[in-house]
Amino acid sequence: MDDADLPPTGASRVYVDMVGDLFHAGHVAFLREARRHGDRLVVGVLSDATAASYKRRPVMTLAERVAVIAACRYVDEVVEDAPFAVTADFLRAHAITTVVHGDDLSMEQAEAIYGPAVASGRLVLVRRSGNLSTTELIRRVRESIDGTTGL
Repeated sequence: MDDADLPPTGASRVYVDMVGDLFHAGHVAFLREARRHGDRLVVGVLSDATAASYKRRPVMTLAERVAVIAACRYVDEVVEDAPFAVTADFLRAHAITTVVHGDDLSMEQAEAIYGPAVASGRLVLVRRSGNLSTTELIRRVRESIDGTTGL
């Protein structure tokens, strides 16, 4: 990305992508932290098929996930059905100045998914907070239904 492709000073745009299934406090903490890296936060919401290709099919539909994520106070824009691999064209089209992801990503994964942002020094890895995840929530629900916990 050339400097000519960047928004004017004072209009930095941060991009994150996520599935956002069963939107929870861990998602909110991540979005709050990402928002601290710029003036506007753009969230790419991955499709059901994309999510299923590397983890599991979401419980919530894409439309439901988009609606909940868009309602989060830290989010300024949502890109529905965002690409799994971010291209220079995508960054330019959305005037993205910084890409943020959790620190659970290896450098090889980062380069494969966020190549242009890595190459231009625009990828910021932030610390993952707590142990809350959608997988953990699903585990809790299952335990609650099975009567194996006091929840």
